Amino acid sequence: MRKTYVIDTNVLLHNPNALFSFEDNNVVLPFAVIEELDNQKKRQDEIGRNARVVSRELDSLRETSRLSEGVDLPKGGRLTIELNHSGLTQFPQGLDLEKYDNRILAVAYNLSISGSEPVTLVTKDLNLRIKADVLGIRAEDFYNDKVDYDQLYTGTGEVYLSARELDKFFKEGKLCLNSHAAIPNQFILLKSSENPSQSALARYHQGAFVPLVYGEASCWGVRALNKEQKFALELLLNDQIKVVSLVGRAGTGKTLLALAVGLEKVLEENAYSRLLITRPVVPMGDDIGFLPGTKEEKLRPWMQPIYDNLEFLFRNCQEPHEVLQDLTRKGLLDLEALTYIRGRSIPRQFIICDEAQNLSPHMIKTLITRVGEDTKIVLTGDPEQIDNPYLDASSNGLTYLVERMKNEDISGHVVLTKGERSKVAELGGKLL
Repeated sequence: MRKTYVIDTNVLLHNPNALFSFEDNNVVLPFAVIEELDNQKKRQDEIGRNARVVSRELDSLRETSRLSEGVDLPKGGRLTIELNHSGLTQFPQGLDLEKYDNRILAVAYNLSISGSEPVTLVTKDLNLRIKADVLGIRAEDFYNDKVDYDQLYTGTGEVYLSARELDKFFKEGKLCLNSHAAIPNQFILLKSSENPSQSALARYHQGAFVPLVYGEASCWGVRALNKEQKFALELLLNDQIKVVSLVGRAGTGKTLLALAVGLEKVLEENAYSRLLITRPVVPMGDDIGFLPGTKEEKLRPWMQPIYDNLEFLFRNCQEPHEVLQDLTRKGLLDLEALTYIRGRSIPRQFIICDEAQNLSPHMIKTLITRVGEDTKIVLTGDPEQIDNPYLDASSNGLTYLVERMKNEDISGHVVLTKGERSKVAELGGKLL
């Protein structure tokens, strides 16, 4: 049976291709959605760009038939812009028709009581879903790019071996086991089934378990303090692994390790021409253009955690701040807002995107497609700490990337769980 999906504006601003994600069902856009898109189109951030993309798609569809009468979609569905069904006469008193959300809600409600097909309101607005439930309207989040966060790939695992197999791993530096396939670049704790105290750390590479190469390395004075940090260093220092994702709570060392390796690769090994660091500027809508001052002065408040880590890494210098300024002047270090990376091709650079959990899947795709030849990109973040009101642990871009990229040979991922900043910080992350 065909279903009818009424789409809220925030779904389209989250993913401008969402119109084409409902297979052969009916897709309804309340007229209020068009008005909201029009209100957002002049913004110079991702929201504004997505609004313009949706408007162009609708304009293209308009050429085939009148949108108010319905146009066919590529997968067999049908899109209609709904001008009617917006009355609130049967609604409880107090709902304000001047509010776009209530007008969208009214369309879903009136379609549900006037038609034979099941009607679902699709919105990323939690409160609107609650209001819909109160009125007896089926409502759900946009699931097309959601991942079950509780089942998120951790990048690690355990395998029990015989003592003979473990000895073979140590002697030959490689172990092929057809009975224990793993994901490319997954880290495995190999344990003896006869003596669990005998173990080894390995990475799964080209069908075999191989020893760690970089786990004991020191980068810019930073060493791994636990096995998960060793796994992170293994991914960060391997130039064949082009996409690295590190997930963990504050204090697990994910950003510090990424910065330390980035400095090592750029300044010591000359493997990359520049260390490019970026993070979403969520509190100000990704647009810093209206703020006074130089780019550095504009970015400083939002990049302060990065500056803190960099100054820690240069703590042995007399004037860490001047050293960082000198590296910036020489083009070896660049701190950039995400909004200015769009449209660029970035070759032979070591890119770090911090707080990547605040990016939507569409924004992650935009960032990844900027990666040029011989560039490595590292994404760090904590999906349990999200500032974007329309993202959660399951729908953010970092979680999405981990799930989509996990089977690729050039990608690696690890979840860091042990806090190393301080005992207080670790307890705060766990208990508060």
